[in-house]
Amino acid sequence: MKSMTGYGRATAALAGYTLTVQVSSVNRKTLDLTVALPEQWESLEPMIGELVRKFAARGKVHVDIELTGDTKSKEVAWDEAAAAKALDRVAAFAKKKKVPFTPTPELLWQVANSQRIANELPTAEEAQASVSATLAKALRAFAAMRAKEGEALLVDFIKRSETLHRHVEAIAMRAPQVPANYREQLLKRLRDAGLELKLDDERVLKEIALFADRCDVTEEITRLRSHFEQFAALLKSEGEVGRKGEFILQEIGREVNTIGSKANDLTIARGVIELKNELERVREQIANVE
Repeated sequence: MKSMTGYGRATAALAGYTLTVQVSSVNRKTLDLTVALPEQWESLEPMIGELVRKFAARGKVHVDIELTGDTKSKEVAWDEAAAAKALDRVAAFAKKKKVPFTPTPELLWQVANSQRIANELPTAEEAQASVSATLAKALRAFAAMRAKEGEALLVDFIKRSETLHRHVEAIAMRAPQVPANYREQLLKRLRDAGLELKLDDERVLKEIALFADRCDVTEEITRLRSHFEQFAALLKSEGEVGRKGEFILQEIGREVNTIGSKANDLTIARGVIELKNELERVREQIANVE
């Protein structure tokens, strides 16, 4: 089991620069990949997407690729010949307009700065192998974090599944008593109303039989037990768990709602409330599972 929350980072040297790759993710129903990288390397996005898909099937995944240089590479470099030519053009323009021209330090800085030589980044072809290797390293760290959080989620799911199972078994034990309790209540109401009817009266037996049929939750209990077995097996399986888990929990929720609507009993109603509360907690957690 893997969590959809994860982070991984890796660095490498590349042509005098430092290549930094960071991968992060949060939960999302499908795989939603975004990539931030130098404009010159946009052609590498398909390769990046292919690598990410080997490590993540769901989640909002963001890959950030940055190239930074050392202090020396960040020093300003100018094209002196181009700067001198630009200054001569400014002087000629001032002479033409008969404006006194005396270069100031500020003007020299502006002219020189306009002729700055940009540090050229490695091309996408030159960077591809290094980016691929560094991304793979970051993705391994990313996957390891997802797996570790997945282990914690698994422990929580097992505990909560046991709690759900206990509530269902308590309801299963209580359910057979409901028709008998109803019979006693029915006879008491009849006596209180001054209507003495025998237990074997056809009308009493018919009413009790109808009630017993309406409140019978045997099928729902059986299906719930089956769903719990499927959920337990899914938690132990390899591969994607989240979508299947969400579907099983949805089916469990339907059975619980049916029990709540059929079982005309206060004790069972309380058990259904506890089931719904715990089930909602499990649903919130399964949303974080790949």
